[in-house]
Amino acid sequence: MPVNARPRRSVLYMPGSNPRALEKGRSLAADALILDLEDAVAPDAKEGARNNIATALTEGGYGTREILVRVNALDAPWGRDDLVGVASCGADGILLPKVESADAVRKAISILDAAGGPTDLAIWCMIETPLGVLHAEEIATASPRMAGFVMGTSDLAKELHCLHTPQRLPFMTSLNHVILVARAYGLAALDGVYLDLSDDVGFVESCQQGLELGFDGKTLIHPKTIAAANETFGPTVREIESSREIIAAFEQAQAEGKGVVVLDGKLVENLHVENARRILALAQMIEKLSTETGESAAA
Repeated sequence: MPVNARPRRSVLYMPGSNPRALEKGRSLAADALILDLEDAVAPDAKEGARNNIATALTEGGYGTREILVRVNALDAPWGRDDLVGVASCGADGILLPKVESADAVRKAISILDAAGGPTDLAIWCMIETPLGVLHAEEIATASPRMAGFVMGTSDLAKELHCLHTPQRLPFMTSLNHVILVARAYGLAALDGVYLDLSDDVGFVESCQQGLELGFDGKTLIHPKTIAAANETFGPTVREIESSREIIAAFEQAQAEGKGVVVLDGKLVENLHVENARRILALAQMIEKLSTETGESAAA
């Protein structure tokens, strides 16, 4: 598994301008939270939101959930102040919007470091423009602190002049390219949000598609979608059992000096064992996280 591997089945955006939402985030079953200073916050509420987030993270209470703070872009009036204000607030990572180059990542890191932020503070990048997609590899290798990509499909649709369709065919080139880059460089990859909160069936189908494409999880805009995202992106009981069986059969064959491992009539190779270990490690982390929220650890 990548060095930064952890459960990211459900990643909920929460507006930094809403203290009640920041408080509620402490009790939600989301694997991660994105405390937002950008799109979800009105211009006249930016400074207050920054202070709200810093206060909330200083107070703590979020358990082992991963906490990211999405700042405004550096070319926006609030971008530099956001980076300075949240550099040492205790977040696990900083999410940069509309990243289109490695230089943008390095500039943000320079500001964070100058503000006294931890030298290992993770950097995440929103990929939500054509240039961002085309330069994904350059962005992925901008710094060893790069941790993951978040798809911004709403902005990407606007930039591409394409439509949101049930099968998301207009996005496939972009989604696949970002996944390829993320996996090539050991980064996490989160799917974009689903906008129609009244369409439960469509949301689940979107999660399933994201899982099939290879995303680690789904970014969300409402707490009511957390359970479905967790169920879709988490390993099932059968997957966990199968993974244990694969590892046991492989280890037994090795102990007996056998060069070929067959389980249920299927050849078991190293790649299957590695994937089985990844699934079990993920399941163990989910189980640990679920003890904080009361969530069932496996579907």
